[in-house]
Amino acid sequence: MTALWDTTGNEVVRELAAARRSDGMTSGLALTLVAVVDERPGTRSTPVKVVEDAATVAASMHPCRILVVTRTPVGASSTPDRLDAEIVVGGRLGPCEAVIMRMQGRLALHAESVVMPLLAPDVPVVTWWHGAPPAQISTDPLGVVAERRITDCSQADDPQLALRQRAIDYAAGDTDLAWTRLTGWRTLVAGALDAPAGSGVDPVAATIRAPGDDVSAQLLAGWLGDRLGLAVTLIPTDAPTLAAVELRFPGGNEISLSRHDGSAVLRRSGQEDRRLPLLQRTLGEELAEELRRLDADQPYAAALAAATGVAGLWERPAGRVFTWVDPADAAEAEAAAAAAAAIGAAAQTGAPAATEDTRVDPAGDVIPTGDEEESA
Repeated sequence: MTALWDTTGNEVVRELAAARRSDGMTSGLALTLVAVVDERPGTRSTPVKVVEDAATVAASMHPCRILVVTRTPVGASSTPDRLDAEIVVGGRLGPCEAVIMRMQGRLALHAESVVMPLLAPDVPVVTWWHGAPPAQISTDPLGVVAERRITDCSQADDPQLALRQRAIDYAAGDTDLAWTRLTGWRTLVAGALDAPAGSGVDPVAATIRAPGDDVSAQLLAGWLGDRLGLAVTLIPTDAPTLAAVELRFPGGNEISLSRHDGSAVLRRSGQEDRRLPLLQRTLGEELAEELRRLDADQPYAAALAAATGVAGLWERPAGRVFTWVDPADAAEAEAAAAAAAAIGAAAQTGAPAATEDTRVDPAGDVIPTGDEEESA
């Protein structure tokens, strides 16, 4: 392991090459996995250890070069432009090559300038965001360069809004770990329908019981609705995760699958209950599943379209064009919108409102100008 403090991208490239030579590792890499961890203000620590553990599990199944990018958001002008890096070839992360990087200041806005020279040659690139997904992947060059892009809507502040945004921003090659977590459920439902209670008759109604904000349940409802051509009812429950799927057939026959102590109970009308495996997988196992295929996931696109009502996802091209957005400009726009909302609220309550001689700085502070400055 080699640690580099306050270093440069060129130095990281040289040290990685030197570590590979001294360790004697052969190439044999199937892909480059770029794991993005964006720090949030107010959090005590970053989930880099979680990312390392998950990437290690995935790399044990798919030999790859792991590039972990931790980006500190641009804040006060006192935030220095700095790059710290740790290079691991073999060792604690298993038989893989890894570079763990922490970027601060304006450098975090140009992470691709450090990451691009570190990509393994002639292999696909997969980018995984551990945390809230970006609103538009085209604004993140680490997503534009990737053939496969993995997000996790369940980690967003508003998972349902994030899921719809994933549909609006969808391009072939996108997927979400909320969909990956449904693999066990989809396998059990498909198996139960191989010998339906109606002897070959399709179900006429379906019900899913899950927490109200469970985006995996919404994707499962979209998948069932798309595949079976029926309306799916979502019933909120107090369970921590997706709890049950119920299918009704003509004549009153039913099939239900319910989670119970790490397994699923299958109930059919007129038959004895059966207990089937439904294990809770680790984050690394979920990530490894998504790395098994690097082409577009058509079932996910169909389920996402049905769940959100955004049509035509499968017809969209795979490529994206990078769009530059400066967070300082975005912050200024948000601050201006907040100031406008405050003026509207003041007008309704009769309080003094700000005049057109008021401007807003990127930090969100209202700065008086003109006569107000003079009187101050």
